[in-house]
Amino acid sequence: MSLKNIVRELKDGIGNVSRRRVEGKHWRNRTRSHIAPDVAVSEPVEQGKWANLPPELLLDIVRRVEESETTWPARSVVVYCGSVCKSWRDITKEIVKTPEVCGRLTFPISLKQPGPRDSPIQCFIRRDRATSTYLLYFGLTPSENKRAKLLLAAKKIRRATSTDFVISLLADDFSKDSNAYLGKLRSNFLGTKFVIYDSQPPNDMVVQSNSSQRFHSRQVSPRLPPHKYSIATITYELNVLRTRGPRRMQCIMDTIPISSVQEGGTAPTPTSFPNSDKNRSFVAKGKEPVKGCNASVLSSSPATTPSCEEPMVLKNKAPRWHEQLQCWCLNFKGRVTVASVKNFQLVAAVDESHNVSAAEQEKVILQFGKIGKDIFTMDYRYPLSAFQAFALCLSSFDTKPACE
Repeated sequence: MSLKNIVRELKDGIGNVSRRRVEGKHWRNRTRSHIAPDVAVSEPVEQGKWANLPPELLLDIVRRVEESETTWPARSVVVYCGSVCKSWRDITKEIVKTPEVCGRLTFPISLKQPGPRDSPIQCFIRRDRATSTYLLYFGLTPSENKRAKLLLAAKKIRRATSTDFVISLLADDFSKDSNAYLGKLRSNFLGTKFVIYDSQPPNDMVVQSNSSQRFHSRQVSPRLPPHKYSIATITYELNVLRTRGPRRMQCIMDTIPISSVQEGGTAPTPTSFPNSDKNRSFVAKGKEPVKGCNASVLSSSPATTPSCEEPMVLKNKAPRWHEQLQCWCLNFKGRVTVASVKNFQLVAAVDESHNVSAAEQEKVILQFGKIGKDIFTMDYRYPLSAFQAFALCLSSFDTKPACE
């Protein structure tokens, strides 16, 4: 190496050392309190600096953010607070109420929780015929200026003997192995009967697997298919005589008791999505499923004892015939503008023995109707959740040659 190159390397080395000393001194003067001591710590740091805020201050911050956000686009600030770290997430979950109480959707689990009692949550569905997808958005009506918030997505899959609507949190991921998978809607061959399947056990119960696949006793950790738990049955009345009139449907909500529409009644409200590993379980060898109120629930502990309470039944609200318009009419309060056989309103089907007031019997729990080409509105309230309401509306999109 030449003398010239050696001198150049020495100058560069001395310059870098002096520069690092100046920058280090300047940085220490500015952020001395944020630099960790140059010693080995006994325990690794799991959270960032924001986790060290006093709980009282953190509680006040999240509460103020929660009270100031009333619409969905600004509601994202509350979600950001829950995404900082574990302590922020725990405080946010403590402050944010369920849709039944606050009337707003905040976290993904809100889509599995019952809606508000007083006023319905208003949404709209956009249908894409090319891809056979149905997208549920939060909001009154679709707008070109504002960015709508996607709540749920469904994809229609035709099979030889049935039709499936796979429901997901994402519009581009309908895999049953994905964390975004929530459940599905399956029809029979004629499209007159539908079953809603949930990906998680109802009421946090331990439910037996519907899979009939058998594994060898020596096989360890087999890949299990996703569970499906029947939570509701939808039946459309056959129109054999081709009489004039709208579709007639009846919905049996197996996981919602009829007492939920009574004064002081409550509906099941999940608080979190189950762990995928814990959710995949087998029935113990030699045990038979319990027969009775719910044949899919095992009597392993008092917490998993099935409830014998009568399930809630929904039916169509009876329309009236308009002589001048020559069509059947329902009061959708401006939320439906286009006549369609798909339009419906569902109310609770109760009798005198259930002790339900007349006002509750006339209260519309779910309404669905057309407002434009491939655009439909969906308004739901307690005790239905967004997932259940969306699945009920999807049944109206399937072809029903025996009901038309």
